[in-house]
Amino acid sequence: MKKIMEMAENLGQALGRTDEYQALKRAAEAVDDERDLATLRTELEKLESEMVTMLRSGKEPPEEQKERYEELARDLQGRPEYQRLVAAQSNFDKLLQKVNETISKGIQEGAQGRIIMPS
Repeated sequence: MKKIMEMAENLGQALGRTDEYQALKRAAEAVDDERDLATLRTELEKLESEMVTMLRSGKEPPEEQKERYEELARDLQGRPEYQRLVAAQSNFDKLLQKVNETISKGIQEGAQGRIIMPS
């Protein structure tokens, strides 16, 4: 098991050095550094939390609150910094999906082999 954990750590380090992860990190930092975006995200998260609480208690959020939420969401999604973050996250997710597919293939091939690895 120790060897597998070492390999997982090495994989994590390698993923952290990919162009996709570095682009995601830069995009997230740019969003975090933008004060207006941070305020917008905070307000949106607060509204979302309030609306979820209301829905869970069986109440419908007021129409004004829904409209404000949609307005804030449109504003956030229209910002270039946020769009870059979403694109970078999508690219990194695609990379992770390929990695997971490769791991799954390796598991299937390993399960068919007769050699048992020490843990």
